[in-house]
Amino acid sequence: MSGDKARLAWFKSSYSAGDGGQCVEVAAGNDTLYVRDSKDKVGPVVGLAPGVWADFVGFAARHTV
Repeated sequence: MSGDKARLAWFKSSYSAGDGGQCVEVAAGNDTLYVRDSKDKVGPVVGLAPGVWADFVGFAARHTV
């Protein structure tokens, strides 16, 4: 991961269980929101424009189980 992303402040959802379930973390950068697997902190990171992230969150909220 580049130095810029290594200094980001990552946040995990308060809805995430402490049992190692399926969780993601997000961090805000300059004009980009980053998403990663909370269990693989050195693994792949996806960068999204704020509008794309908002669309995803809206979709996920409308399609809950």
